[in-house]
Amino acid sequence: MSKRPTPPSGDGALVKRSRSDSPPRNEMVISTSGDDRQKGLVRSVKRTSNLEAPIISLSGAHSGEIVSCRFDPTGQNIAACSADRSVSFWRTYPPNTNYGLLSSLHKAPILDLQWSLYSPILYTVGADHILNMANVTTGQRIRKIRAHRGIINTLDRTMAGGAGVELVATGSDDGTVKIWEGGEEGRKTSVAVFEIGCPVTSVCWSADGQNVYIGALDNEIHVYDLRKCEQVYSLAGHTDTPTSLTLSPNGSYLLSPSFSSQVIIHDVRPFSPAPSRIHRILHGAPAGFENTLLKGAWSKDDGGRRVAVGGADRMVCIWDVESGRVLYKLPGHKGTVTAVDFHPKEPIILTGSKDGTMLMGELKPGVVI
Repeated sequence: MSKRPTPPSGDGALVKRSRSDSPPRNEMVISTSGDDRQKGLVRSVKRTSNLEAPIISLSGAHSGEIVSCRFDPTGQNIAACSADRSVSFWRTYPPNTNYGLLSSLHKAPILDLQWSLYSPILYTVGADHILNMANVTTGQRIRKIRAHRGIINTLDRTMAGGAGVELVATGSDDGTVKIWEGGEEGRKTSVAVFEIGCPVTSVCWSADGQNVYIGALDNEIHVYDLRKCEQVYSLAGHTDTPTSLTLSPNGSYLLSPSFSSQVIIHDVRPFSPAPSRIHRILHGAPAGFENTLLKGAWSKDDGGRRVAVGGADRMVCIWDVESGRVLYKLPGHKGTVTAVDFHPKEPIILTGSKDGTMLMGELKPGVVI
């Protein structure tokens, strides 16, 4: 008579479950042996979003670095632009498919993009000096404007108060910021031109659409009044070039990373208690030596309590705004994290990298490094 075989080793107790059913998506399981029929329940994982998994990789569409990636205003779709001169479209929720690729909008790397706030239009700018407007439903170009005499690094859009017109601001290496009418019926001539005098790296509209914040190579953030067509004040504090500008959901604060690896939150309320208008100075996201225009973002599901910026250390750094404390350092990419965005309704962060991939993940409450 032979001995009974030694039972499989393992610390966890085996749990009986149906062989045909996959584990619930809010549970994590391991196998105590090589047999898939014998799995032990480790722990329950509380999910915070409607994503199919806590972390999702979006890859395969681009052969070059991701320069910018953004959720649409509904949070259902994602658009990303790349140095390979194409724009890809993805589903946020399952199936997380790449359902579109536009490769004929620009003849040079696409450097920034924005979804329209009210219509199915995507705005893109690039190194070919062109501002493009494309219909995301049909994939067709609506308008093509030779907007500048130099590389266009950045753009932003807003709804003009009371007029029902979307305005688009573009900033270029030619030292100017130009304002355009968006939508299908806009003119091909600019509404206004601001002469900055040095290359512009970032633009951002104020909450009321009356002011434009402009980051430039002179290390300052210039604030221009659209009605007066002149500079009304400037924001100092950076020792190197601001790489992007992003307004908080309540319109009171402005996030600006820079080449110095210093991230500043400026107080842009009409009456700031601090003469310097510096609300917070954050550290933890190294800019590196590549002089990449890293893009930051504010969380939207909690009203802007967190900000995020990618770094040359291939991680995303997320801070608590009130305390200035680092909440998360998120790994996963194989190159500099160039762009980040937060979902408009859920605690989901989207990141794009020089490795040509994007990652989308949900944030857990109460996690502090």
